[in-house]
Amino acid sequence: MTTALIYLVVMLLVAAVVFLLAAVVFGRGEELAPLAPGSSPTRLPAEDLTGSDVSGVKFQLVLRGYKMSEVDWVLSRLGAELDGLRGQVADLEKQLAQRTGHEASP
Repeated sequence: MTTALIYLVVMLLVAAVVFLLAAVVFGRGEELAPLAPGSSPTRLPAEDLTGSDVSGVKFQLVLRGYKMSEVDWVLSRLGAELDGLRGQVADLEKQLAQRTGHEASP
């Protein structure tokens, strides 16, 4: 019985040492340092963002990052949605211009 207790205590000590060693070597999950003001890891136009701009965004590969296929899917979906909305806005502006043009004619 005493041998089992000693064995358990030694195993707990070894586990604690391994855990502390891993925490020191690999870190404790600290957040990344903030980027400098005005900097960005990706590049996008300041204005007139299009779907191709969103689709062309590529992120840096890091050890603890996002699943690339999911990021690519979201960017593709956002780009398509952005292009669709821009098309709708252009159509509405065209309709508005036609209506105001017809009203001003008579």
